[in-house]
Amino acid sequence: MKKAVLTLSAVALALSMTACSDSSTESQKNTADKQVEQMTDNVLLAEFKGPYNGVPAFDKMSLADLKPALEKGMELNLAEIDKIANNPDAPTFQNTIVEMERAGDELGRVFTYYGIWSANNSSPEFRKIQQEMAPVISAFSSKITQNKKLFERVQAVYKSDELKTLTSEEQRITWMTYNGFARNGATLNEEDKKRYADINQELASLHTQFSNNVLADEENYVLYLNKDQLAGLPESFVNAAAGMAEARGKEGMYAITNTRSSMDPFLTYSVDRALREKVWNTYYSRGDNGDEYDNNEIIKKILTLRHERIKLLGYDNYAQWRLEDRMAKTPERAMDLMEKVWPAAIARVEEEVADMQAIAEAEGANITIEPWDYRFYAEKVRKAKYALDSDEVKQYLQLDKLREAMFYVAGRLFNFEFTPVEEGKVPVFHADVKVWDVTDKTTGEHIGLWYLDPFARQGKRSGAWATTYRSYTTFDGKQTVLSSNNSNFVKGADGEPTLISWDDAETYFHEFGHALHFLSANVAYPSSHSGVRDYTEFQSQLLERWLTTDEVINNYLVHYKTGEPIPKELVAKINNASTFNEGFKTTEYMASAIMDLLYHTTDPALIDPDKFERDELTRLGMPEEVVMRHKTTQFGHIFSGEGYAAAYYGYMWAEVLTSDAAEAFAEAPGGFYDKEVSDRLVKYLFSIRNAMPPEEAYRKFRGRDAKVEALMRDRGFPVTSGD
Repeated sequence: MKKAVLTLSAVALALSMTACSDSSTESQKNTADKQVEQMTDNVLLAEFKGPYNGVPAFDKMSLADLKPALEKGMELNLAEIDKIANNPDAPTFQNTIVEMERAGDELGRVFTYYGIWSANNSSPEFRKIQQEMAPVISAFSSKITQNKKLFERVQAVYKSDELKTLTSEEQRITWMTYNGFARNGATLNEEDKKRYADINQELASLHTQFSNNVLADEENYVLYLNKDQLAGLPESFVNAAAGMAEARGKEGMYAITNTRSSMDPFLTYSVDRALREKVWNTYYSRGDNGDEYDNNEIIKKILTLRHERIKLLGYDNYAQWRLEDRMAKTPERAMDLMEKVWPAAIARVEEEVADMQAIAEAEGANITIEPWDYRFYAEKVRKAKYALDSDEVKQYLQLDKLREAMFYVAGRLFNFEFTPVEEGKVPVFHADVKVWDVTDKTTGEHIGLWYLDPFARQGKRSGAWATTYRSYTTFDGKQTVLSSNNSNFVKGADGEPTLISWDDAETYFHEFGHALHFLSANVAYPSSHSGVRDYTEFQSQLLERWLTTDEVINNYLVHYKTGEPIPKELVAKINNASTFNEGFKTTEYMASAIMDLLYHTTDPALIDPDKFERDELTRLGMPEEVVMRHKTTQFGHIFSGEGYAAAYYGYMWAEVLTSDAAEAFAEAPGGFYDKEVSDRLVKYLFSIRNAMPPEEAYRKFRGRDAKVEALMRDRGFPVTSGD
């Protein structure tokens, strides 16, 4: 639901299989250096240089270098893997698992730049390379996972007596490495291995095509308005829309882009119902326009190939395979959680719609509430029920001030200090990107850098995400962190601050939670940073709770014109309305999560995407006034890659943990800044990453498993017993 972390299927697959790090042994380094000397002009392969233990050369990256860098990086990585697989010495943790952790430095650096082009600075030229290289990268990955000698060495270490002598983190990464091979075709016969690899290549191309189709529809559909069509829209939004139009060569007009950050406020405030319907249809039709960018056939192919692949491994359906090593373990347990919450969510929608319809009738609108009316009339209900005006709240939500608030929270909980890096000292890939040095407040020790790319622009994918350019490790010399947050806020007009909605402010804190998860890491090995999908959103969701603490509200939510703190009366209204519109928010998310599970537990031969979506939502009793948060043809979480496939439920799984953990703070003597609970938070929930099973880590923090009742209380739903 809240904004996913970045998922690039082919890239992520290659990175995870090579366990890329930013260090290597001396012998490997000498070999690599000699080979890289042949490509000294290719900055994408070169070691990060400069201050802060080295930083990416974003100012020197050239698209012409990308393909040769990928090819050379894969060649170097395969040479490293071949050396490990053919080591004549008996397999040990050091000469097999650790050497795999070291492998892939050069390729890992290339993928850092690849990720920038893919997510932050895309172009038709890049997308052509991306489409061409996706199957190549997949084939490269298969060469590693299907390397028989390598798997035999990994298996030997996993089954050895030595395993018992290793640290808990070392035992866990050995298991994860073995499991990664076993679950990805290493145990198949040669014929099935080949088919498995071929399927992965086909999927890599289809995932890329799906993603690029959605981006094309976002870029190709921009609605330009004149002054007479702006009724109801807030001044800050109008100014930003003017700036977006000017940037596209349409000075004097106002651009409504086909992204959530533009669509959402337009549907909330525009009084022109016909325009609202137009914007709604354009946004929710992405990938479903029956043209060259239509995704329906691609979805069918993706589901068919995924199903064929898991059948080779002996599973009944894709979700069964996907969830086996997640917290939920089975699709049935994941669906069980959905079914506990779904009835309360759609019942709340019915109440919300009744309130909206009453207002529409009182105003003589003579309409029946439709999906493009929901946000507009919900805002009217908010004002009528709670005397709360979202635009009034927005005047106190300045992007820069909220960033300062996040730094304050990081200082209190993590003892971090953020200091702006002088412009020009660290290369960036766009003028909007700013960088901060993160240090320990007590010792002054350098922890890492934090990059922020906050604004929407052409070529940047929609949504919000966090990523790293280098993760913390100690196994081969200490590596500091290079973390990044990325958003799509509509930039304020020249000289004006950027004002955002309350939901966007929560998103800002959410993504910063991911950054703190990266920055607070205290693990030895790169593989310990691999996430368990139904757990990785927990830490970021939890950080949203600090937005509503008194310390943040009283010191950082100040009016953008007067500088006056947000009035206590307005804060009280916000708190009173905290569960307002929860039916809509929960239902639109859960519809996507449930459909994801249904797509991946149903025989694809029975699925026609458009019809399947309609039929299943009807069967579930989906309210007509609400649509899936991510309609199938634009559901990038599950069809642009496999990171969230059959796992979108994970946001709610993590929400249960979030609600339960928040109650631990609420019950503590020091509240959300309680020292003892904060210390446990950092020690067990943030710094440990994936070096410990997440259920074990949560029990160490809370003293027990999480309970779903906390989630129901948070959302104002009726509480029923059951964990």
